[in-house]
Amino acid sequence: MSSANIAQAAARAGRVVATTAHPALIIRDATPDDMAAVQRIYAEHVLHGTATFEEVPPSVDEMRERRARTLEAGMPYLVAVLNDEVVGYCYATQYRPRVAYRYTIEDSIYLAENQAGKGLGKPLLAALIERCEQGPWRQMIAVIAGNNNFSSIGLHRSMGFTHAGTQVATGFKFNEWIDVVFMQRALGAGKNSLPDR
Repeated sequence: MSSANIAQAAARAGRVVATTAHPALIIRDATPDDMAAVQRIYAEHVLHGTATFEEVPPSVDEMRERRARTLEAGMPYLVAVLNDEVVGYCYATQYRPRVAYRYTIEDSIYLAENQAGKGLGKPLLAALIERCEQGPWRQMIAVIAGNNNFSSIGLHRSMGFTHAGTQVATGFKFNEWIDVVFMQRALGAGKNSLPDR
C-alpha cells in the first residue's frame, strides 16, 4: 500500500469516540491548529520528564513540521480531545530508516500533565494501533525511557506489548543515567504471512 493510499485510509477512518469510561473523549486526526497545544504538552515532558531525551522544547513550527513529515510518510498523528481541549497526542514513525525495517514502526504517546492516570492513554493508543493495522506494517515498537516508567510500561502491556529488551544507562538527563525499555507487539497478521509487497 502506497503512502498516499495509507493516508487516504486514515482520512476515511475519521474520528473515534472513546469507550464509555470517557464518553466525552474524542480521538481524531491532529490538525495544524492543534500543534500549539501539542507543543505545550510535549514541552512539559521535555523540561520536566524523562519520557523524551530531548532537552530543549521544539517550537510550534517545528512540531508542525514533524507532524507534516509523519503524514507524508502515510502514518497517523492523532490527538485526544476532552471538553474541547487537546489532552494528549500520539503518532507512529518508521522504526529505522533501512529498507528492511519498512514494516516496523515506533509509537509515541504523550498526555498533558494534569491528565495522567485518568485512563486516557489506553483509548488513545488503541486508536493508533487500529489505524496502523490499516497499513502494511506488521510490528510496533515502544521505546520507553526508564525501567521505572511504570505508567508507560503498564499501558503498553495492557495493549498487548511484551518486553523485548532493555538497554542499560543509554540516556543521560537531569544528571542521571536512564535505561531504555523496548516493548513490541504484532500488527495484524504480524509475522504469520508475507507482506503484500
